[in-house]
Amino acid sequence: MAMTESTMVALGSKAPNFHLEDVISNNYLSLDDIKSNKATVIMFICNHCPFVIHVNPELVKIANEYKNVGVSFVAISSNDVENYPEDAPDKMSIVAKVLKFPFPYLYDKRQEVAKAYDAACTPDFYVFDGDLKLFYRGRLDDSRPGNSVPLSGKDLRTAIDACLEGRKVEKQYPSMGCNIKWK
Repeated sequence: MAMTESTMVALGSKAPNFHLEDVISNNYLSLDDIKSNKATVIMFICNHCPFVIHVNPELVKIANEYKNVGVSFVAISSNDVENYPEDAPDKMSIVAKVLKFPFPYLYDKRQEVAKAYDAACTPDFYVFDGDLKLFYRGRLDDSRPGNSVPLSGKDLRTAIDACLEGRKVEKQYPSMGCNIKWK
């Protein structure tokens, strides 16, 4: 597993639109269907990456907490499923149901959405404000598989809180994880 850092896209960038299949509901959803007028969290994840597996419990916890204050969440998997069949939509659906994802889990078959967002790794996090301008991009926290730092979600939580309160995030660290598996 090669560790890859996220691309630090310019803050203020407008969120690219998408129209992808949700493997949980089997409906196609767009950014307009998902966005919040407070904050929208877009996460690039997959099923097999040890970094994502490590953070999944905290992702579910954070999404469940913040959806109650109007923050929307969506996860997108863009991996090549021919070479990584464990990331196929049918397996994505199982993972989402087992982990009780409180957010849509979208499949980016053509990898166009990952490219539009300049996503580089899994997990990769983006927080957009109510106008869908990029407010934060980076990591969940400093916990990694095997580093003995407990999951807290502190960096993502700090970003969401700052976005909701109209404050700036002072420091943004890139996320780290497996590279997106490009075709």
